[in-house]
This record gives sequence, C-alpha cells and structure tokens, in this order.
Amino acid sequence: YYLFFKKFIFQTLFIIFLNGVLVGCTPEKVNENNFTQPVINFYSTQNTKEILDVNDFIWKGLNEYYYWQSKVELLSDENLVDAKGYSEIIDSNSNSQDFFYSLLHPDDRFSVIYDNYKELQNSLGGVISSTGVEWGVLRACENCNELIGYVKYILTGSIAEEEKKISRGDIFTGVDGNILTASNYLDLLYGSQPFISLNMASIKNGKIVSSPEIVKLKREENFQINPIQISKTIDLTTGDNGSSKKIGYLMYNQFILGMGNDLNSVFEDFKSQNISDLIIDLRYNGGGSIRNCIELSSMITGQFQNKIFAKEKWNKKLESLIIEEFGTEKIINRFVGSLSDGQQINHLELSRVFVITSSETASASELLINGLTPYIEVIHVGQQTVGKNVGSTTVYDYTEDSTESNFPRSPSGKGLGSVQVSEYTDEEREINPDHTFAMQPIVFKIANAEDFADYSSGLIPDYLIKEDLTRMGTLGSKEEPLLERVLALISGTEKYQPYDGKMKISKNRSVKNPLLLQRQNMFKSEVFFTKKDKSH
Repeated sequence: YYLFFKKFIFQTLFIIFLNGVLVGCTPEKVNENNFTQPVINFYSTQNTKEILDVNDFIWKGLNEYYYWQSKVELLSDENLVDAKGYSEIIDSNSNSQDFFYSLLHPDDRFSVIYDNYKELQNSLGGVISSTGVEWGVLRACENCNELIGYVKYILTGSIAEEEKKISRGDIFTGVDGNILTASNYLDLLYGSQPFISLNMASIKNGKIVSSPEIVKLKREENFQINPIQISKTIDLTTGDNGSSKKIGYLMYNQFILGMGNDLNSVFEDFKSQNISDLIIDLRYNGGGSIRNCIELSSMITGQFQNKIFAKEKWNKKLESLIIEEFGTEKIINRFVGSLSDGQQINHLELSRVFVITSSETASASELLINGLTPYIEVIHVGQQTVGKNVGSTTVYDYTEDSTESNFPRSPSGKGLGSVQVSEYTDEEREINPDHTFAMQPIVFKIANAEDFADYSSGLIPDYLIKEDLTRMGTLGSKEEPLLERVLALISGTEKYQPYDGKMKISKNRSVKNPLLLQRQNMFKSEVFFTKKDKSH
C-alpha cells in the first residue's frame, strides 16, 4: 500500500505557489455577527463534464497538499482504492465551490477557491482593478444594517492621487445614490463598473451627517500597486537636553516578489542618513511573498545572515516526501545577505524595531514580527493582528504533458521537482484548457526559530491604539496618532496624549474588504510539482 500511495503522490500534477501565513488571509466563514462574504463568487454555469473534471482536481489537490488532510475523512487515501466510491465522492455536488468547502476541516478559516486563476495571479503581483482609493467599511452602529465607508489612503501613482478630489479620513455613506448596506456594499464598491460616485458625509458632534457632495472616481484596470506607500526620515528631538535623532519610517502595504531592489534603495537611504531607529508601518499590509518578507527582515537586521527565520510544517505524507527528496532545508527559511539577483542587501543591524499594525495586518506581516522576535526587540504598536499562522498555496490544474516537456526532473528522477515560477509562462505550463479554476488551500503552519506558531488569535500589541474616524491624521506626519505614539516611545518624552475618540475603528464593526482578503497571502518563489495521474 505504501508503494501504491507513494506512486500516486508522484503521479498527481499540480503546481503550487505557496501563499499564506496568510498570514495573508483568505476569507473567513460567514457568521451572524459579521458581514463577511466569500471573496470569490461564481457567475458561470458549469456543465457536467466540467463539474467532474474540476471536482476531481479539487479532491486530488486537497488530498495531496492540504494541511488537515489526515483529519478529513473524505480526503482519506483509502477513497482512491475504491474507484466506484471515489466517483461517487466527486459526483456528490454539482457546484464545485460547494464541493471544495465541503472538504475543509472545521478549523480552517482561510482556504478558498477561485474560478479565474489570472485574477489571483495579478493580485499576488500587486496588479489590480482600482479607483486608487483604499477604503474601509464599518457598521454605522452596533446592530445596524447601514454602513459607513471611509478612506484609509490613496494609492501612490493613481489617478485619484493626481486629481486630489478625495483624501484619507473622508467619509461616505452611499454609492451612486444608493445608501450603503450590508447586503449591497459588495456590488456597489467592488463591482466592475468603470466609474463610481461616492455620496460623501461628515462627522458633526459625534454623528454622521450626509453631504450633497459627490466624488466621482474612475476605475483603472491593471493598476500596478507600489507597496512602498511612504518612506522617509523624521527628525526627532529626544530627552531634556534637546538632542535629536533621525528616525526611519516605512509604510509597506504588500510583500511583492521582485520588490527587493526598491526596498534595498530605501534602506540605502536610511543607512546613509545614519538613522537610530526604524518604524515599519504594516497596518494595511495583508501579507505576500515570504522571500520579500525575509529580505525586509534581513535589511532591518543583517547580523543574523543564514540563521533560521521561519520553519514550515506540512501535512505528514507530503513533508516526508519533500524532506526525502530535498532535505530538511527545503522547509526552513533563513535570513539572507543578498537579493535573488545577487545584489548585496543594505542592512542596518538594528537591535530593535517598531512595528505598527491594525486588525487587517496578516500573513507575511505577522511572519515578519514573529520571525524577528527571537533575535531583536520588536515593539508592537496598534491593534491585535488577524492571526494567520498558516500558509496557503495556489494550486493549478496542469496537464500531464507539462511535466514531460517543460519541467526539469529532480536528481533522483522522481516526479517531485522544484523550479522557479518566473521561468515559465502560463502557456508553457499548459494549464488545463477545460477550466480556469484554481484553489488556495492551507498547506502548512509556520513557526519562528524558537518554534513559536501559536498566534491564531492574532499577535497582541505592546501598546494598544486604534484609528479613529474623527482623527485619522496624515500618514507619515508626526501628528498621525499611531506614528505619534511610536515617536513618543522613541523620544522618551511625555508628549503623547491618549485620544479618547468615540468613533474608533474596531474589528467587531469592520466589514471585510474582499480585495484586501485576496492580497492577504504569503507565497514562496519556487514551486513543487508531481505528475498527474489520469487513471482516476
């Protein structure tokens, strides 16, 4: 049985981009206290052949890669022994989305399936359809159906930034003349309409007051996000003697593979200005590339090159195969001294770093905090994070010929191999032309060098402070409340005065942003694959 099972593992072809500790997060399940809805909605009708083809792809992908595979009876390897029983499983649901979710473990909050893998690919690379305005949505009151939208920030380089019609802290209560509610906000705010009009409002005496002002925004297709929203140095007076320090401030909003060079330039500037302290603002960062996270962590430090940054724990059967084929190093992530192109990293060798978070901070952002904690002092300011201590992958359905014609074999000649994602185009990978489904199941749990990974409820800040609609402030300004708090900690003065706002942005009133959830991923720059067995 072992030989049969091992042969099957090597004969099933999927390519996976490791995403997640997602630490980039995929959608949470709907519950009565939250308006969260699945990110992906299927609008096309599946025919019978496609349903069986996709359901077969789903089952085999989860059976091979899913972190909880051994704890889900329907995903047991024994189901493959009985061909009739297996056929009944994949024919048990006429909706592939429902079939996927029926196979998940009860503890899984983050696995998700997509009906268009290209949208996912773009999102991971920071390419989105956007008005240039990043907004949040809140319930107007504790049990209200009505919602309030507010502007978190304007994307650098967008039309919205150029036109300056709207800015951080602005509030709106309607879209295209429709009052925002829990039942319509997804269609109104996250549809595909080329233009969108926001019905603005203001806060007066602690109440939301509608305004006649309308702000019209244009949606840009294929907009490339610059995750470096702000990088600057701040002159800070410290102590009673009036001495000064230079503080580095970086607001980084997504870990994108290939951003290492731009980050390296930022740190070259920090280094040349001899900053004494560094603030990394991850409040709107949902995660992204593990490699990019490690690069940033290595720039902050530098004195721990080649030491363990994080460890991955896969399902038992797959982990044993990975270790047998490549050794334990394949599931260990280490600090680096250079970028992927060989460029030496500009590192600061700091012994402490200040990190700003919110209830949206997830995946690779949490990994940065957890991975650095065994080595340097991480002063955490803001809100408790999402709590994604598990990693997801994007699993595609590849044709059998992909392995033979385009992918190098492993040294042993077995079917499990490793290649760089960037070496192949979609055409060269030969994705199954019969459908465009891809899934993003949780495939590993991630821990730091001290084996700590138990933060599924989120990382708790050392200094709790929430953003407030009545005092959002200008990002990067010394007076912006969260940054002001960090600067007070660095200066050692009592200049910071707690603000007891009445309209604080809290997690229990927030409504999920599906675009943000799509970006809450953590993926690796390499892929594993096995050859697909078409006998099932």
